[in-house]
Amino acid sequence: MQIAVFSTKPYDRHFLDAAGAGTGHHLSYFEVRLSLETCDLVAGADAVCAFVNDEVSAEVLARLSAKGVRLVALRSAGFNNVDLEAAKRFGITVARVPSYSPHAVAEHAMALILALNRKTHRAYNRVREGNFALEGLLGFDLSGKTAGVVGTGKIGEVMCRILNGFGCRLIAYDVQPNPDCLAIGASYVSIDELLERSDIITLHCPLTPATYHLIDANALRRMKHGVMLINTSRGAVIDTQAVLHGLKEGVIGYLGLDVYEEEGDLFFEDLSSRFIDDDVFARLLTFPNVLITGHQAFFTKEALSNIAETTIANITSFAQTGRALHEVSTEKIVR
Repeated sequence: MQIAVFSTKPYDRHFLDAAGAGTGHHLSYFEVRLSLETCDLVAGADAVCAFVNDEVSAEVLARLSAKGVRLVALRSAGFNNVDLEAAKRFGITVARVPSYSPHAVAEHAMALILALNRKTHRAYNRVREGNFALEGLLGFDLSGKTAGVVGTGKIGEVMCRILNGFGCRLIAYDVQPNPDCLAIGASYVSIDELLERSDIITLHCPLTPATYHLIDANALRRMKHGVMLINTSRGAVIDTQAVLHGLKEGVIGYLGLDVYEEEGDLFFEDLSSRFIDDDVFARLLTFPNVLITGHQAFFTKEALSNIAETTIANITSFAQTGRALHEVSTEKIVR
């Protein structure tokens, strides 16, 4: 098959070329994001390979269909950037990578927790400047703290195991409890109870209409003063404006983000020589108790290899049978 691959970086090419070797597929790589303005690049392609910030709207899908594209193969687990109803209308199959490395994301979430708690990012800068003072670096023992895990699919399950290893009391919220989380001592509670009891809240749920702005002003009013909030899921799970207010009021004592609502114009690019025209993001960076990484939780060798192999397997299966291995449908969403 002829595949147009969007939002590519050198590491994408490396892993996709390795996974695609010997399959007979021809991959054309484009650094630009998929959008209405870049649709013409798919000319002659049977499939499009898209990433998290590519635009797969109804308008884009209509243009892709007119050009003969029959498959959108996502290099991600999430599919909130795809209009699934439109894809169905135009007869375009959408496939995803349901699991690439839950350890990668959960371990990064834990790294954010540890760095925020013990201020290692601030200590690093101090020591390089010859400042060995400890004032302002006070942390707390994780052992005995209540950690609330929102979303206990594969990533949330690994997160529970890691937090359990640190001696945290585990509470969780999910529409479908995970028996493996129950087995290690997690207690399932309502979202309101989780918000009220947790010292640490870590988000691992997909972005759906039900989870859009799950953490909003009302949610913040239920949280403990000084709570630690971690988001490695999708940016729009939290209402950033509400969270800014929570930081100013001290409700949020620590904020760790690997995702951001408006990240599409920021993340995955080197903007160090440019002015970042995003006032909300700029305000977040002014808080000393905020740590932001640029959507890198997935970024391990194992994860990239699994993403590439599953993506190619989806394409190969579609080419051979007309069905991808991991299709996304409006009727049934597989966790």
